[in-house]
Amino acid sequence: MSITEILFWGLSVLALCSAILMVAVKSPVHSILYLIVVFFAISGHYILLNAQFLAIVNIIVYAGAIMVLFLFVVMLMNLNAESEPKKNRLIQFAGLISGGCLFLVIIAAITKSSVATEMVQMGGGNAGLIKNLGMVLFTDYVIPFEISSVLFLSAMIGAVVIGKKESSTVTPKGD
Repeated sequence: MSITEILFWGLSVLALCSAILMVAVKSPVHSILYLIVVFFAISGHYILLNAQFLAIVNIIVYAGAIMVLFLFVVMLMNLNAESEPKKNRLIQFAGLISGGCLFLVIIAAITKSSVATEMVQMGGGNAGLIKNLGMVLFTDYVIPFEISSVLFLSAMIGAVVIGKKESSTVTPKGD
């Protein structure tokens, strides 16, 4: 086995184990931390597929920003045992049956697919390189890129203006 295959299987096992722990663990904070591990494992798969840009965006956006937001929301909600809903065995059984059916449909679709039997080229080619993406962005799509940057700048300025507290000035009452 090559180093690429070892990395692939290692990342796959890490992602699957972390995903199972994410669902199985009772603490919402630990669940979020396991989800971050899943995102890092998926980013590792992107790197193996020579898609560095997707890996970096996945780490920055999902593992960075969105997971921090989830963590703050969970911490602010102050979840405890009294706030948990009552467990209904019928709903749990229905969820187990529907999840099993979905799993069987996915397995059937994968086995019938012609792509499942083909080998994936890993680490080769230059389709997902950041250099190529930058060249396309700054040559073919430079005007839309600049328009979106002005739009983001105006949105940031608007957020600062809206978030800024107005200073209350006391005006004397007239006669």
